[in-house]
Amino acid sequence: MTLIFIFIISAFLGMELISKVPSQLHTPLMSGTNAISGITLVGALAVAAVAVRTEGTVAAILGVVAIVLATINVVGGYLVTDRMLGMFKKRDAKKEGGRSK
Repeated sequence: MTLIFIFIISAFLGMELISKVPSQLHTPLMSGTNAISGITLVGALAVAAVAVRTEGTVAAILGVVAIVLATINVVGGYLVTDRMLGMFKKRDAKKEGGRSK
């Protein structure tokens, strides 16, 4: 019961904090926290490995689902970061395909 309470409070706190972040800072902050999502992926891999050996089929399926979702989160975060960094490139380099004069 305590874990459910902590989960609910953290969800409300997270929504409150994210809604207070200005839009100019949202993408840089999210790309910074993308490394933390990588830790989630490592945890999902560890849990799935243990579940496959010791637990039942349902635990193994949930582990694989966790791996897939964490991977989507990490890859999406890096794509957003790449797009954000692309916005800071000079326009001339974009038009010429990256060649300098």
